[in-house]
Amino acid sequence: MQVGVNILNFGPGVTPASLSKWATTSEELGYHSIMTSDHIAITPGVAQNYPEPFYDPFTTLSWLAGQTKRIKLGTTVIVLPYRSPMQVARLGANLDQLSGGRFIFGVGVGAIQSEFDTLGIPFNKRGAMTNDYLAAIKTLWTSDMAAYEGTFVSFADVAGMKPTQSPHPPIWIGGRSDAAIKRAIKFGDAWHPNRFTLEWLKSEGIPKVEELAKAEGLPVPALCPRIRMNIQDSIITGDDRLPGQGTIEQMRDDLKELEAMGAEHVLLDWYSGDLEATKDHESGLGILKTLAEEVIDLQDETLR
Repeated sequence: MQVGVNILNFGPGVTPASLSKWATTSEELGYHSIMTSDHIAITPGVAQNYPEPFYDPFTTLSWLAGQTKRIKLGTTVIVLPYRSPMQVARLGANLDQLSGGRFIFGVGVGAIQSEFDTLGIPFNKRGAMTNDYLAAIKTLWTSDMAAYEGTFVSFADVAGMKPTQSPHPPIWIGGRSDAAIKRAIKFGDAWHPNRFTLEWLKSEGIPKVEELAKAEGLPVPALCPRIRMNIQDSIITGDDRLPGQGTIEQMRDDLKELEAMGAEHVLLDWYSGDLEATKDHESGLGILKTLAEEVIDLQDETLR
């Protein structure tokens, strides 16, 4: 099981220097990926949790590709309806090319209506738009000369935008709804859920993916979850405890359980929602080092 790091690309304590430090430290410690989030219009509804400065994920990851050699570079997640699918296909292909085939394309539908309104995009059609855009992007990535006819995007006689990875960068689909799971099965290589309990994942989430994949006659996508970290000295209990919350020992057990469930790649999210905490990088980097040394054997990709 591989383990990655969600690095903050927003907030009052984030700078080019901090982005570079998180990326290079993650690679030096042996982590397998770094990923960043996505917003364009920082409306009041967005700014509550994701304020300026906000560093664009494609620009940021392309810059970090030049400072790293091995670590994968991903998005968690691109809000797909925000941009032209042709533009996203170009950006994704270029990032994959510039990084030597290290791009992971994480995708979601978005959730903050004020941002959709500001961008002039219909909020109630975001799911259908995402499906249409994904089909168009995959066509552009896998064709020498691309043509596509959809509800929200159509084109013909466009030169294909071939990434380095074949047939295209891995596509991770975020979300826990049935619609998101169906999207992961139809368009994705991996399902990328967030904010779940381990019991829900085991008894409801994974069985639902298997059930819907069987109904569609399609393969079950890989499990690549994102978990929010909250490492403390005291044990956290309760049925609503999320993986990553509690002691180092609980974190170790959570990762072992995710590995037993078949997770191929787990993304560690350090953002607690406390904007002032975005200024304290040393604490987060310290925990990153502790996990690498005490919990995860990043040399042979197994849990201690």
